[in-house]
Amino acid sequence: MCCSDSCMLSIVELTVLCRPVGQREYELIEASGFRRFPPRLPEQPYFYPVANEAYATQIARDWNTKDAASGWVGYVLRFRVRSEFLRRYAVRTVGASEHREYWVPAAELEEFNDHVEGMIESIASFRVENRSEEAP
Repeated sequence: MCCSDSCMLSIVELTVLCRPVGQREYELIEASGFRRFPPRLPEQPYFYPVANEAYATQIARDWNTKDAASGWVGYVLRFRVRSEFLRRYAVRTVGASEHREYWVPAAELEEFNDHVEGMIESIASFRVENRSEEAP
């Protein structure tokens, strides 16, 4: 508690976002101490954080678990970004009204990471048990 007139309180507004990821991306985030998202691959021009947990869950559960490149696993991650920084990106609706996401150019991901506050949390995981590599 401050008791002098020269004290200033700075409040940083944060926006909570989610990110559905597969096994490899999860491992890279884990290797960063759950502090940073890994660079995008050359064929991935954007980083897509989503605006709500329901949408991230839908992708992790319904898409990642059916994708060999995701290791048949989907994780839902939650994190906070400085709202002032995030305002530079428009929220895009890419389907139903709950399918809202940000399109962060891959070249700006390091700066985006610098504006993530606190740790990236794993809040759910989905996997297909007894999955055959031959299965469609």
